[in-house]
Amino acid sequence: MNDWKLAWRNLWRNRRRTLITAASVFFAVFFALVMRSFQLGTYRQIFMNVVESYSGYLQLQHRDYFDEPVTDNSFELSPALEEQILSDPNADALVPRFEAFALAAAGSTTQGVMVMGVDPEGEDHISGIRNRLVRFRLTPEAVEGLKNEPLPSRTKGLLDLFSGESWTGTGRLFADLDIDTGDSGTVMRALRRHAVFPNNYLDSAESRGVLIGNGLSRYLKANQGDTLVLIGQGYHGTSAAGKFVVAGVVKLPAPDIDNRIIYMPLEAARELFAAPGMATSAVIMIRDKDDKSMLATAERLNRQLKEPLTVVTWHKLNALIINQMEADNRSGAIMIGILYLVIAFGVFGTVLMMLAERRREFGMLIAVGMQKVRLARIFALEMVMTGLLGIVAGVLASLPVVIRLHFHPIRFTGDWARMYEDYGFDPVMPTLLPETYYLWQVAVVLLIILTALAYSIRKILTIKAIAALRA
Repeated sequence: MNDWKLAWRNLWRNRRRTLITAASVFFAVFFALVMRSFQLGTYRQIFMNVVESYSGYLQLQHRDYFDEPVTDNSFELSPALEEQILSDPNADALVPRFEAFALAAAGSTTQGVMVMGVDPEGEDHISGIRNRLVRFRLTPEAVEGLKNEPLPSRTKGLLDLFSGESWTGTGRLFADLDIDTGDSGTVMRALRRHAVFPNNYLDSAESRGVLIGNGLSRYLKANQGDTLVLIGQGYHGTSAAGKFVVAGVVKLPAPDIDNRIIYMPLEAARELFAAPGMATSAVIMIRDKDDKSMLATAERLNRQLKEPLTVVTWHKLNALIINQMEADNRSGAIMIGILYLVIAFGVFGTVLMMLAERRREFGMLIAVGMQKVRLARIFALEMVMTGLLGIVAGVLASLPVVIRLHFHPIRFTGDWARMYEDYGFDPVMPTLLPETYYLWQVAVVLLIILTALAYSIRKILTIKAIAALRA
């Protein structure tokens, strides 16, 4: 009988022991893979929120703008410069912006704001701000009107709690007001009568309308159709002042931006700040977005550009967030390391138990002529089979969980949801689809098994037959 068959039979001579050992490996692999997928999925979500919703992968700037974001550190975005940027094989589009600080006044209320001149269509392609237009708002009048509608009692009980709140769609609205699918028709009709918030996007590049953040709208008590007065300092110390009509209100995930942002067409911003043809930055949309291609694109463009222009990557633009993710990654690695340490002790404990239980058996086999090398090889095959059984089972069990939670992530509600939103993130916890991290987790478990295996082989090779039989 060959060693493989003998090892396989030995495994099932003691089913309980084999299953316990395989189960320890299974849970190690399963939890490590699921935990790591949650961690990497969260990083991916943060990355998508920041990079693909605001900063872009690459930005064209004046070299001093990053350290001193003022209008004097803007640059002329000429057709020749645009053509030069877009001639790069990885450059897909160029979306200019003009950002400046100003004082906004609505009636007797004022607030310091960030004015962002944008190309309406290009900016929507980057940040999707059209989808962030407020659709519903529970004003005090809306709350009183809804209380007189035939709504579920649980929903009516929540109206006062969410008075003044705004929503961009029905998903979060239904979750906050605890609206069941069966009641959605009745509730929607009532909402359309009392809580619909009128809103428009920026109609055209020549429009005099502006979009304001939801927090800013509530503070200034300015809604669609109201007039804002903006006062600031323009390009090279000129005065900037103008009147603009609120076209719509947008609700942004980051409170510090939501409370002070004003979007207006790019040409209107240039006119307001006396900076025709200028831009403070321009988002370079690229085709191949992996880090290697992105960095190569930035290097090519920087070699071609003349001073004082430079192309900066999302890594520099979002250095603080990257540092936070790296710190969290280290803490996550420590947690997974502790899990592996526990599993390693479990595997070593199982090996020691097996060696102790089978010491007499091993002594007898050696006494009747079995070579220690062959005995060690058979035991090694048993351990490898048991480990592989646990690893394969762990991988197969984790795959449907990870895939399911990637496409249907865990959505937080209540205080947890608000905490996520306060940091500017969607209140969901997604997973990352299987990638190379699967191989790394499996490799670590295999290393643990092989380390335990090396110890067990050494112990078997040093067994004395007579001493083992007396045990």
